[in-house]
Amino acid sequence: MASSNAKRCIALCAKLPALGAEACFISSPANYRYLSGFSGSNAKLLILKDKKYLFTDFRYIIQAAEQAPEYEIVKENPGMELAQVYEALKANGVSSLAFEDAKVSVKAFPEMKDAFPGVELRALGSAVEQLRMRKYEDEVEWLRKAAAMTDEAFAHILGVIKPGVSECDIAAEIEYHFRKRGSRASFEPVAAGGPNSAICHAQPSLRKLQHGDMVLMDFGCEVEGYLSDMTRTVSIGRPSDEMKKIYSLVLEAQSAALAALSAGKKAADVDAAARGRIAKAGYGDKFGHSLGHGVGLEIHEDPRLSPVSEDVLDEGMAVTIEPGIYIEGLGGVRIEDLCIVRKGGYEDLTHSPKELIEI
Repeated sequence: MASSNAKRCIALCAKLPALGAEACFISSPANYRYLSGFSGSNAKLLILKDKKYLFTDFRYIIQAAEQAPEYEIVKENPGMELAQVYEALKANGVSSLAFEDAKVSVKAFPEMKDAFPGVELRALGSAVEQLRMRKYEDEVEWLRKAAAMTDEAFAHILGVIKPGVSECDIAAEIEYHFRKRGSRASFEPVAAGGPNSAICHAQPSLRKLQHGDMVLMDFGCEVEGYLSDMTRTVSIGRPSDEMKKIYSLVLEAQSAALAALSAGKKAADVDAAARGRIAKAGYGDKFGHSLGHGVGLEIHEDPRLSPVSEDVLDEGMAVTIEPGIYIEGLGGVRIEDLCIVRKGGYEDLTHSPKELIEI
C-alpha cells in the first residue's frame, strides 16, 4: 500500500500534463515536507512520475534518509546545488519542469533558468497548495493531537492568570508548557489584557493584568509539523455589562458560523453567518478581520473564510472559525475553534469551554 507521501506525489504528478511539464521542482519548506516527510531546513525535491530525488546538505543526510525513505537522497556539493539537479534532469530526459513560481525570488529565477539549459520552465502555480487543503486522515490525527495539547495548555493557564501577572508571563508560560511536552508554539502566543485585548494580534507586553480585565489568548502548538490554533477570552472578576454583552454576541456569531459549516458550502457564506449577527447588533465595524483560515503545515493556509473568498469548502479541510469584536480603549473578545469540514457538518477539534470564565 502506498504511503501518504507517495499518494500525494502521485496526485501531484497527475496535474503535470495539464501544466505541460514532465517533472516538478519543489524548494519551499512546507511543500517539501508535505511531499516527502522531511522536516529539515534545507531541501530540494525533484519529482518525476517514476522517480523522486531529495537534495540536501551534509547536516541532513541521515535525517533525510530516515524521514524520506521513498526518495533518492543526494548530498549537495556547495556551489553546485542547481548543477546537481540539472544532472538528474538530464539523466531522466526531462525537457519541461514545473517550479514553484510563487515561491521563487526575482533573483533566483534567472539563476535557475541559466542552470537548466534546454529545460523549459513551467509555472506550478498552486498545485501543491490545492492538494494540501484537503487533509488525509493521518494529517487530521496530528491536528487532533495538537488541538488536544492546546486544550491542555488552556486548562493549565487558567491557574496562572490573576491580577499582577504580566501578559509576557502568560505567553511565556504557554510556550514553556508546550516545550515541556516535546512540542513548540505554532506561533508567538497572543496574551492581551484590558484595553490591549482590543488589538487583534497584540504583542504580549509587561502590562500587569488587573481586576476587571478581559484577557484574550490566541495560541497553538505543533505535532509532526501540523499546527493547532485556538483563541479564548476570559475575565478577571466580573466583566462590565458591555463586555459581557459583547462576549455573548461573539459566542452567538461563532455558533451561527459553525452551524453553517459543511462540505459544499461557500466560504463567504459561512463568514456571512457570523458577520451578519455581529452587524445586526451594531458592531459590524468592530469585526474587521476574516472569519477564519485554513491550517496545516502552516498556520495560515487556504481556504480563506472571508466576505470576498471564492473558495468552496470540501471534506477534509481544516479551518478556524474565529469571529471577534474589538472596542478601542475598552477591550476585545475573540473565540476560535479549529474544525475539520465534513459532509453535512464538521468535526470540532477544540474542546475547551466557551462559556465566559470569570477568574
